[in-house]
Amino acid sequence: MLDWNEYRKELAGRLGEFSQLSPGTMEGYKALAAAGSKTGHLDAKTRELIAIAVGVTTRCDGCIAVHTKAAKAAGASKEEIAEALGVAVALNAGAAMVYSARALDALGE
Repeated sequence: MLDWNEYRKELAGRLGEFSQLSPGTMEGYKALAAAGSKTGHLDAKTRELIAIAVGVTTRCDGCIAVHTKAAKAAGASKEEIAEALGVAVALNAGAAMVYSARALDALGE
């Protein structure tokens, strides 16, 4: 299994390097990342649970590493995280179903 704490440290170092090479990109990313929290419609725990599910569906290890730690810090339980992961699994299965229909449609052309 991956040492997630070590991975977070390595990732932070690489992203720091990237930030020096492309500061505008990193500033833009930080603005996007912070935008949702400014509306106040969702609490931090809910946003982090969503982020974990999206991280799983987009296969982003960095997202998973960062947002699982943040979700735990925001008070998310293992059970809540598992439920969010169940949503991610269902969405990936649903997307496969939709694209299966598209493949069958393409076959008909």
